[in-house]
Amino acid sequence: MRLSEFQRAVHDEFGESYGESIVRDVVLGELGDRTAKQALSDGEAPRTVWLALCVAMDVPESRRHGVGLLEPKKRQ
Repeated sequence: MRLSEFQRAVHDEFGESYGESIVRDVVLGELGDRTAKQALSDGEAPRTVWLALCVAMDVPESRRHGVGLLEPKKRQ
């Protein structure tokens, strides 16, 4: 997962404003009591941060994997 995919996944799951808020404010025990923003700044892999955020925010497993990807372009 790239950082852009992480950001897209957060916005898709939580909405833009609330998503930005939880990335900035929610402390994630799985990531050493850092916020998602801090963990990403420290070099943690976006996939690891996304999964820890999902656990903390009770996102169903069915919505944790394969998110953040753009829709494939349609062939004409």
